[in-house]
Amino acid sequence: MVAYAQKPTRVKRVPPSAAVPCDAADTTCAAPELRREFRGVWVAAVSNIDWPSAPGLPTADQKSELLAILDRAQAQHLNAVILQVRPAADALYKSSIEPWSEYLTGRQGRAPSPGWDPLAYAVEQAHRRGLELHAWFNPYRARHPSAKGPLSRRHIANTAPALVKKYGTHLWMDPGESAVRKRTLRVVLDVVRRYDIDGVHLDDYFYPYKERTSNGTTEFPDARSWKKYEKAGGTLARDDWRRENVNTLVRQLNEQIHRAKPWVKFGVSPFGIWRPGYPEQIKGFDAYEQLYADSKLWWASSWVDYFTPQLYWPIAKPEQSFPALLHWWGEQNATARHLWPGLYTGRVREGASDSTSAGGTAPQRSAWTVDEIVAQLDSTRAYPRSSGAVHFSMKAFLTDKGGVASRLMERLYGDVALVPASPWLSKQAPAAPTVRVQKHAATSGLTLTMSLPKPQVARWYLVQSRIGGAWGSRLVASCACSEEITPNGEGQLPDRLVVTALDRAGVASPAVRVLIVP
Repeated sequence: MVAYAQKPTRVKRVPPSAAVPCDAADTTCAAPELRREFRGVWVAAVSNIDWPSAPGLPTADQKSELLAILDRAQAQHLNAVILQVRPAADALYKSSIEPWSEYLTGRQGRAPSPGWDPLAYAVEQAHRRGLELHAWFNPYRARHPSAKGPLSRRHIANTAPALVKKYGTHLWMDPGESAVRKRTLRVVLDVVRRYDIDGVHLDDYFYPYKERTSNGTTEFPDARSWKKYEKAGGTLARDDWRRENVNTLVRQLNEQIHRAKPWVKFGVSPFGIWRPGYPEQIKGFDAYEQLYADSKLWWASSWVDYFTPQLYWPIAKPEQSFPALLHWWGEQNATARHLWPGLYTGRVREGASDSTSAGGTAPQRSAWTVDEIVAQLDSTRAYPRSSGAVHFSMKAFLTDKGGVASRLMERLYGDVALVPASPWLSKQAPAAPTVRVQKHAATSGLTLTMSLPKPQVARWYLVQSRIGGAWGSRLVASCACSEEITPNGEGQLPDRLVVTALDRAGVASPAVRVLIVP
């Protein structure tokens, strides 16, 4: 692969051109078509699972860890990072609405010092590496038991305590309160408007998982909001009312995100089973009944652009069969939105990928082999209604847990892939870009300049180059539309270049093919 500089290079004197258009009949100018496959990874901040590795690290260390994650994702040929930015009514970015997260600075409400904006930095650095950056929000959680310090005075539990309920070891914003829904919408839209993110992402926490006691489960304490609903003339049964509270938030997020920025994808990652019995052999947890999450409705109604059910079960387990659930969810997709299942990649056991762990000891409880993840991805690729997957979580790739990262590169992720296009988010396909190639005397390289006619905007330019008969590919962020191509280790430059513009929805322009003039 050709190495491209990250920043534009200014050239004072250059020949008028170092390339000519390829003849349409010249098959040597036809670059290979890249696979369209979503390869996402969750980067969790809650409990410092993935990033940052500990609360209160120096800013330089926080940046270094974030860059290591993005570098690893790029090297692994992933193409999207789903970064948790709101774990519990807090913020891992500059916010005028909610306090800085304890997971970032060590104390909720304390700003990083030296100051920086992690989300702005993550977006910029991800795009430089050809990675989409999706902002991951928890819509209702107000405090997680892993948080140790005091709540900030700006936290919702202090500014609006009537909206927050203690439930077991958590604090939870009551989904039945319209003020809670308005706050979540405000938080999400603030990020959408201020940051150049590629997607908004929700996980599986809506109403909380039931708290259990020796006497059974306890009800979520929403009597206040339920009585207000009844007093206002509401007629739904209480469980249906709870589901409608969540439905309303999901529907409004979809509408308002796209009203603010039509190209920003909205995705949800619910519990992988809608209800037991769907499909027929499935048994287990009832998210419709227990979490009041009617995820089938959201999916069938096209309230999301992509859907990532957490299919955290092995293929060979009939009662929670990975392929059976994948196919059932695919059948609920009425309008060809993206189905990208969530895989529990971090569950692979350490050490050997056979029936025992390294050293011949018994396998880890609930762990599985790398072969299981490979088989799940094979199953996903074989199913035409799915076009990718999301891995939980980044730590598995950073540590190459059980050799999973190495095996995926060897078996499935050996080549670069493009995020599947979302044509319903694009007004029209971009025009063919204008491409100029000029010789750069100082470096013996080439300067490649790309542009689209205004007002069209590219998210990326896909640059494919041929050296010695072999093709390489790279995504170049549109903000760096002038790139220097330097000779490879053998002093060779490309003899063919193919450039394609991709808009923010991933829709491709016609390709521009050029011959490099010796």
